[in-house]
Amino acid sequence: MAGSIGIEYDTNMKPRVVLDTNVLVAAVRSRNGASFQVLSRLAADCFDIVISTPLVLEYEAALLEHQPLTVFSRNDIVALVDSLCAIAQHQDIFYLWRPALRDPRDDMVLEVAVAAGCEAIVTFNRRDFRHSDRFGVAIWTPADLLDQIGECT
Repeated sequence: MAGSIGIEYDTNMKPRVVLDTNVLVAAVRSRNGASFQVLSRLAADCFDIVISTPLVLEYEAALLEHQPLTVFSRNDIVALVDSLCAIAQHQDIFYLWRPALRDPRDDMVLEVAVAAGCEAIVTFNRRDFRHSDRFGVAIWTPADLLDQIGECT
């Protein structure tokens, strides 16, 4: 698949993606959905995730905010974020593309994806990222990512 800024993706490689915060929140709130399956598949090394320091801080803040609505303790949430940091590729951001989207927090997610040459952003908010295609980044739901990786276990 060719991106609009000339990035070529090898379909034989595992996808490299950025997880939007809403995917993580959905995963800790319910074990029944695609978001939980996405997190469960991280250990199987079926795809790579990319993070930045600001994105990790947003993950932690949002997850801790929703923690009372979950079965997880505060320590569980911190351990989850630490685990994500341990397995993810950390991407420094040297060029800001702002404003590209309506929400500055979404711009931050897009910037990580562009800087790391990611194939997609995984989110439930496709509409919020509708202009990401001009940067060569696809928008997938968690179910779309699961379709991309297939039966990888």
